[in-house]
Amino acid sequence: MADLIELICDRSVDIHAIAAHLEVLSEADRVAALDALGRREQRTLYDKAAAAEPIDLSHFVTGADVLASVQHQGRNTLPLPGKHRRFQKRFCRPEGGGDRLFGYNEAPSRGLIGPGYFVAIPTAGQPHWQERGAVVVDYFQVPDAGVCAEWPPVVPNTRGLQRFVYHKTRDFMRKVSDSVAIGAAYKEEKSLDHYFTLCRMC
Repeated sequence: MADLIELICDRSVDIHAIAAHLEVLSEADRVAALDALGRREQRTLYDKAAAAEPIDLSHFVTGADVLASVQHQGRNTLPLPGKHRRFQKRFCRPEGGGDRLFGYNEAPSRGLIGPGYFVAIPTAGQPHWQERGAVVVDYFQVPDAGVCAEWPPVVPNTRGLQRFVYHKTRDFMRKVSDSVAIGAAYKEEKSLDHYFTLCRMC
């Protein structure tokens, strides 16, 4: 059976075949397969994911209760040592509902850099955003209401070293499969040509 890299790089293989491949893997094998992707493969996967059904906020929290933390294992393409390319994005539904999610980044560097809080919202109604992905993880915003009790304190992304990583950044998300998404990072309105995969954990 072909591995994930082969499927991504094969021009005849579409996003639906890649999704089917990922969803028959165990959670551990799925994470390992995504972890093996480099920048070229993630870029290609992001491009192929444009043909997937639009992602929505429910992808990130499934049927979780309000203020229940849902973890997604991530791997980015930043030029960092291996352990610093691994991270988690954690999402929750806020109290009061609304068409948004709260979240932050859990990573080995959080103690130094900060939590990188964000608000995830749909891109509908913003044509120049919609073509990048149907959901945006927006670091211009931070939660303005309660978050999960076990999460770190909410701080603005202008504070401390966070401003060099998260400030004025947005990540545009596309669906890969039922449990996998891929994002492209933008600084203000400029593509950074860096990507990351997210695998929702049970």
